[in-house]
Amino acid sequence: MKWNTLDSVEELEQLKQKSHQQPIIIFKHSTRCPISHMALSWFERSWNGEEMGAAEPWYLDLIQYRPVSSQVAAEFGVQHESPQLLLIEQGRCTYHRSHSNISYKELKKKLDQE
Repeated sequence: MKWNTLDSVEELEQLKQKSHQQPIIIFKHSTRCPISHMALSWFERSWNGEEMGAAEPWYLDLIQYRPVSSQVAAEFGVQHESPQLLLIEQGRCTYHRSHSNISYKELKKKLDQE
């Protein structure tokens, strides 16, 4: 799996605009948390780019880029948690999960409903 790296508030605004053309997936990861490492690993092992179609995955190191993480929470009205997965479509968060509720299969189901 190849992640794009989200590391600025300006880039977040670009992603919000881009989400009008394609789904954007943001994975907020804490490099200090073993649960976050586990969730990230499960998600990456499940990833199938062909299945996910146009959905574009973005990785946010919330320790290194805390202001960006805070802006994600504020921008999309989703309480900050770690780890956290958000699906951004049409400029808004249409699906989010955290901790052990992060599921590739559930995300895929959500995307298939669109």
